[in-house]
Amino acid sequence: MNLAAPLARLGRSVLTTLAATGRLGMFAGDTLGHLIRPPFYLREFMHACLQIGWLSLPVVGLTALFTGAALALQIYAGGARFSAEAVVPSIVAIGMVRELGPVLGGLMVAARVASSIAAEIGTMKVTEQIDALVTLSTHPMKYLTVPRVLAATLTMPLLVAVGDTIGIMGGWLVGVHRLDFNSATYIKTTWDFLEFWDVGSGLVKGAAFGFIVAVMGCYHGMNSARGAQGVGRATKSAVVAASVLILAANYLLTEVFFSA
Repeated sequence: MNLAAPLARLGRSVLTTLAATGRLGMFAGDTLGHLIRPPFYLREFMHACLQIGWLSLPVVGLTALFTGAALALQIYAGGARFSAEAVVPSIVAIGMVRELGPVLGGLMVAARVASSIAAEIGTMKVTEQIDALVTLSTHPMKYLTVPRVLAATLTMPLLVAVGDTIGIMGGWLVGVHRLDFNSATYIKTTWDFLEFWDVGSGLVKGAAFGFIVAVMGCYHGMNSARGAQGVGRATKSAVVAASVLILAANYLLTEVFFSA
């Protein structure tokens, strides 16, 4: 009996996790299905682009700037041990566009956007505004989820592109003004080293991360429990789930894009 109880709890946990994963998968599949079926709410889509894309620029830009600057210092300090300080421009560039730009941008957007979406939709559920949409013959997923998911998927690559540029500029600022690199040589090395797929892979990652952020925010908001505590738990769960899935998706996409 003592041995069976822990195994039963473990089994219940596994079944609960699998059920939650299935519900999330069905929600994501329904979202993709509604993306290609009318009606389309253009005003909601444009508003979501403003909230998710434009208003996320400051936090993504500042994160990328300081990350690029710190990365240049770290690479210089490490390269100095092997007399390889000249690799700073190339490694900063590839590190930003392949990994740090998309991942840190995705995590910052997850913290800002997933929480906002989950809180907004969760509050609408608590105050029965979602029920009112159904009463008005408006599909909640079409009106609330699809515009946000589409906006995040389309604007996140743009945020990643801006973040990559600012991050490389941060490395350039430190390299030129702190580490005594020649400005023209630094820029030329960066430009010559980067390849098209280095940048393209980061943009694809950005689109995937945007989709994850919006789906997590909408899913947890739609499934929020009643009351202020339920909305708070939904907000926390959305950010945690989005962050973990971004890191997992980053590994999988890196394996697909750059495995030997």
